[in-house]
Amino acid sequence: MTNTPDLQDASVIVALDEGGRVAVLSSRNAQHGGMFLPGGRRDPGEKPEQCARRELREEAGVTAAKWRHLGTYAITLGSAARISLYLAEELTLGPQELNDSEEDFKLTWWPLADAVTAATEGRFLLPAGPLALLLADRLFTDRD
Repeated sequence: MTNTPDLQDASVIVALDEGGRVAVLSSRNAQHGGMFLPGGRRDPGEKPEQCARRELREEAGVTAAKWRHLGTYAITLGSAARISLYLAEELTLGPQELNDSEEDFKLTWWPLADAVTAATEGRFLLPAGPLALLLADRLFTDRD
C-alpha cells in the first residue's frame, strides 16, 4: 500500500432543490475534465460542514438553509484524510465565486434519478460524488 500524505480532508455536497434536481458541475479542463458534485479541500482550521458550505457557495453559487451529514469516509487506505458527504436543501441561488482553476466550471441541474443513473454508469469523474448521490437517494427511497 502506498502512503499518500499529500491528501487533505474534503467535503462533497448533494445540493437538492425543491424540484428534486441536483447541482452537477462539469469542466473541459484537462485537470478536472468530466462531471462532479460541488466540493473540495478543507482550509486549515475549517470544520467539514464549514468546508461544504463554502465550496457549495463558491463552486455553484448556492447557499442552503438545511444540511444533513451523509457520512465521513477515508479517501484511501494509505492516508488519514477523510471526505465528508452532505445533503443540502432549502437552497438559495446566487453567483458562482470561481477561482482561476475553476473558471470553466459549468453548473447544471439534473433530476436526482438521472444523476444517480449517471453515477451508476460511471459517468462521474470522482468517486465521492456517486457515493453521496446514492446515499441521498436512499434517504428519499426510505421515506416512500
